Amino acid sequence: MAGYTAPTRDLRFVINELIDLAQYRDLPGFAEATNDVVDAVLEEGGKFASEVLAPLNRVGDVEGCTRNADGSVTTPTGFADAYRQFREAGWGGVSQPVEWGGQGLPLVLGFAIEEILCGANVGFSLYPGLTGSAITAIDAVASPELKQLYLPRMTAGDWLGTMNLTEPHCGTDLGQIRTRAVPQTDGTYAITGTKIFISAGEHDFTENIIHLVLAKTPDAPDSSKGISLFLVPKFLVSPDGTLGERNAVSCGALEHKMGIHGNATCVMNYDGARGWLLGEENRGLAAMFIMMNAARLGVGMQGLGQAEVAYQNGAAYALERRQGRALTGAVDPQQAADLLVVHPDVRRMLMDAKAFTEGMRALALWTGMQVELAEKAPDQAAREKANDWVGLMTPVIKGYGTDQGFATAVAMQQVWGGHGYIAENGMEQFVRDARIPMIYEGTNGIQAMDLVGRKLPAHGGRAIQAFFATIDSECAAAQGDERLAGIVAGLGKANGEMKAATMWFLQNAPANPNHGGAGAFAYLHIAGIVSLGLMWLRMARVAAKALDDAAGDKAFYEAKLVTARYFAERSLPDAGALRRKIAAGADSMMALPAEAFAAA
Repeated sequence: MAGYTAPTRDLRFVINELIDLAQYRDLPGFAEATNDVVDAVLEEGGKFASEVLAPLNRVGDVEGCTRNADGSVTTPTGFADAYRQFREAGWGGVSQPVEWGGQGLPLVLGFAIEEILCGANVGFSLYPGLTGSAITAIDAVASPELKQLYLPRMTAGDWLGTMNLTEPHCGTDLGQIRTRAVPQTDGTYAITGTKIFISAGEHDFTENIIHLVLAKTPDAPDSSKGISLFLVPKFLVSPDGTLGERNAVSCGALEHKMGIHGNATCVMNYDGARGWLLGEENRGLAAMFIMMNAARLGVGMQGLGQAEVAYQNGAAYALERRQGRALTGAVDPQQAADLLVVHPDVRRMLMDAKAFTEGMRALALWTGMQVELAEKAPDQAAREKANDWVGLMTPVIKGYGTDQGFATAVAMQQVWGGHGYIAENGMEQFVRDARIPMIYEGTNGIQAMDLVGRKLPAHGGRAIQAFFATIDSECAAAQGDERLAGIVAGLGKANGEMKAATMWFLQNAPANPNHGGAGAFAYLHIAGIVSLGLMWLRMARVAAKALDDAAGDKAFYEAKLVTARYFAERSLPDAGALRRKIAAGADSMMALPAEAFAAA
């Protein structure tokens, strides 16, 4: 059976050395985040994930969830008890505000724990996963009374939260939603409608579930401008926090899915359920995007987590399975065959996986730090710069991160050969579980369109210009160190390709928007490649300095330099091919009549 070990050494490297959390000690919530505290949180989180959650991963896949006759849902064996341990240990509140009972540690630590949970058992991680995003949205727009009533209990993990957007006839096009919210005399709303694909919509973890639901009031515009956001609890809550009668919301069915069987993905029926308006009427989409943007970063962590666990098991197999002889001659002549790891094509897959997982981890955690700086940095310019970075990188982490997370899971299954196709070995589950992050919280095509259509032109291109300038300056600063020469040259060239692609859009997309749409997916991947290249340059510089300083763990830092060189040689050149795809434009893509795609 597949196993999982939290990548705590690499997480410590990114947080303590690359980000250097110690330099932010003056910011609110950072004083307690010493290196010792960071190490302890990561070690204990990793222990919980590997000892409690990972053994349940296949259990969840095989058993799935069960909807009972009364509409309740029973989760797989061991899941509810694992959540009890999760809640009692306070893992859901690591980076939540102290005001609501959280530990108030830096968000980057919360991101790290999220990756660990997703790597160990992504089906389980989805139960508490959206609660943090729901807390963020409620904290941003709810009335003080609603905050006081719900946030302490959600932060403690006593109640979990969900996000209800999708309906049978609309997903991305939320302007079409039909769920209705009718005002009542007591200030609440009667919510009626059906939502589908609701992760953790019903379960046996907590006594209450807090649903955040998009709906339209009777006189609202029949478009996305008429959407409002409502808080709808499974059980009504008295002013003192005690639970009252069951609300008119129920799980109508469980979806039968390709993967993440351990999570209850529900059809939710609202039959005049009582709901409370969050924020302003007709401003629900803006409020929901507070939650959705946080969730999209979380989905990126799912892609990373599945890539990491697949890589660990692929590497382990390559180090024990013997097949064939090395091309240069027998490495272990006393054995019947050499290990898989000696073969260049197996090395290609392993190195691709290592370069992606470590690079994406650095990018995700760096972005998590910027989320915090966008709120807490001491001056407006620093907050603006951090916010621009987060806006630019959110679709990249969600889109490129999950595309490559899935590709990595597939490659690691390939390392196992025929045994990777056999269910009990666990590799095919990683492939199936890694597929959904590319779809939900906005498909990756939508992420690409968001990046090209909204993030690039925002504020006159301020964010992308700052991104280019950062790479130029950091490449210049790294000149002169031969150990970094390959990554500097490769990153500089890839950055030039991304600049050229950006300019092509500016020159061609305004006259024909299809040019932007046709090239968006390739641009998303250029952005991912270049962003990881920047992270690899930064990591290589830290590793080179650590080696110069004889900091210890020599093999770890030398491996960083080798992997940085590999990424520069084998991944950064892809930016050129992607830029040429963009420059091909949309003409041939859009030329066929629609009926040409129909079966003959």
